[in-house]
Amino acid sequence: MLSPQDQLTELVRTLETQQHVFATDPLLITEKLQNEDGKPVQKLHRRASRIDSNGALARVLGKIDGRIKGIMVVMSVVWCISGFLGLFTLLQANVVNFFYVLVCLLGFHTLMLAGWLVMTLLNQGRQSPSGFASFVSPSYLIRGKDDITQAAVDLYERQLQHSGMRWYLGRFSHQLWLATLTGMLFAIIFLLIVRQYSFSWESTLLSDQALITLTQVLGWLPSMVGFGVPDNAAIVQSRLVTDAMPLSVARQWASLLIGSLLMYGIVPRAIAWAFCAFMFRRKKMRLDIKLPYYQKILNFWQRHVVDANDFTEVAAPIAPKATVSAGKKLVALLEYPSEQDNWWQKGLDANTDDNSEIENFGIVDDRDDMDRLTVYLKTHPVQVLLGMHSKALPDRGTLRKLDQIAAHAKDGLIVQLLNDESDTTDALQQDVRYQQWQTALSARNIGLVSTYTA
Repeated sequence: MLSPQDQLTELVRTLETQQHVFATDPLLITEKLQNEDGKPVQKLHRRASRIDSNGALARVLGKIDGRIKGIMVVMSVVWCISGFLGLFTLLQANVVNFFYVLVCLLGFHTLMLAGWLVMTLLNQGRQSPSGFASFVSPSYLIRGKDDITQAAVDLYERQLQHSGMRWYLGRFSHQLWLATLTGMLFAIIFLLIVRQYSFSWESTLLSDQALITLTQVLGWLPSMVGFGVPDNAAIVQSRLVTDAMPLSVARQWASLLIGSLLMYGIVPRAIAWAFCAFMFRRKKMRLDIKLPYYQKILNFWQRHVVDANDFTEVAAPIAPKATVSAGKKLVALLEYPSEQDNWWQKGLDANTDDNSEIENFGIVDDRDDMDRLTVYLKTHPVQVLLGMHSKALPDRGTLRKLDQIAAHAKDGLIVQLLNDESDTTDALQQDVRYQQWQTALSARNIGLVSTYTA
């Protein structure tokens, strides 16, 4: 998967192509980064972090990532407990058939490990699709219909379809097997501490010498790291044991059982886990800066002014100054309430005392409010003074409402940006937000009442 910084950068790219309104204007951030030092990827990371100045994008990505990792941890704990309980149930008798228990411990595990090794060798160099996306789809982990959530879910699903995710899934499956084997190891050690077992073996076809050879071969690797192995006399003595055996012989069998679980179960699985982790890191998804979106930004940063005298700065768009008509007025607030009762008095002529010419519509928020306002405007020729809260952003939904009101206001529409003392946004973001409103109103030729101070 992409690194957290790459994920944030890619999420910004996705949202910007969808005309999302960010907390900070991407164009301003891109221009400020032009003269800063750093590698292209580092500057792209810096740009994404500054655009996400309120941390909304990073929080959504962190929530999805945390829930995926939480599922993995919970499943590992469940597998560990199941391994402990499974072996605890298997070792209830005081006399234990050694080879039967060993097959129950490592038989299916060895077959699965060998099958994984064969499939890995057969698929070497091929791009096999990952089943991890259907196994734990991000759409099941987070709910939300907003642009940020939907874009983050799509981003994670694209990552889960990457060919390198086969190693991520392999590492997770090995992690579950390691958790199961660890639970078995804890169960064996616990039971050998609190109970005294006798170990035996039974066979209709194999002779004593065959079992001696099999035990010595089985015990070769554990003995290399210090685990005890039963001698020939102990192996022959352990055939068809039905009662307590000498403690020294039982300890040899117990040592071989623990050593076999470690050397033939946990160690090979840990090696497979480490190999998958290494391959996943090697095949890890990287940020593709060759995309046209990133190339456009990088080319802009590489531009240099050859002759400063030829440069003409383009002025930022400015909304036209509001002209208050002499007729009847309709005042309304868009989506947010105002801290002041007669907020419109700052926007209208201060010498006008005839409040009968002013109709207070209240707050326009949902669809019913818009329908009621539209019906009113169709039958009443009034000029609309629309109050905007200081925290409001010119996003697509707000601008659609603005266009609809402007289309039905027969004597025109003017906008007043309201000051809110409880707004704790820093001055830079307030300036950016104010300029965004200037740009949006200028494009629609809607007058702005100049009472707002950022």
